[in-house]
Amino acid sequence: MWKYEKRLQYPIHIKKKDLRFAKVLITQYGGSNGELAAALRYLNQRYTMPDNRGKALLTDIGTEELAHIEMISTMLYQLMKDATPQEIKAAGLDPHYAEHKNALYPADANGVPFTVTYFATTGDPLADLSEDMAAEQKARAVYENLIDLATDPDVIGPLLWLRQREVVHFNRFKELYDAYKREGK
Repeated sequence: MWKYEKRLQYPIHIKKKDLRFAKVLITQYGGSNGELAAALRYLNQRYTMPDNRGKALLTDIGTEELAHIEMISTMLYQLMKDATPQEIKAAGLDPHYAEHKNALYPADANGVPFTVTYFATTGDPLADLSEDMAAEQKARAVYENLIDLATDPDVIGPLLWLRQREVVHFNRFKELYDAYKREGK
């Protein structure tokens, strides 16, 4: 179904460990407005879109969100690489370490694990696309908050790129929403 290329959509080369930033960035992995919720939302909603145009758009964007999960995971790994238990504890990540050591685990910045209650599908194309547009706006806002907190250009670059993709996704969903509304779908 997909062609997998062994490269990220945007290159990530973080050279400086930053556990405190990793602690907040994890929200874009497993938080309510993060990439995992978006990918699952769109890949589930695609089945009840009224035509192939809607199914294709949700498949394309849902697939891209999976690539964004890979980018966030890479950033988290690089930010936490070679961290000692003492550094992890000092950053407030000791509860994460106790359960997962240095492994990635989808949670929000408060450590709340990912749950499917973060997204919905109604079977109504306009309702679902409205939710999708809101999800993209919330993700954009979270990326802007993360950019405000970041200090490393190696972190800020990928965050800016991901933020811009949220804008593109919003616009694509809005175009489809407007078309369906005009067509009475």
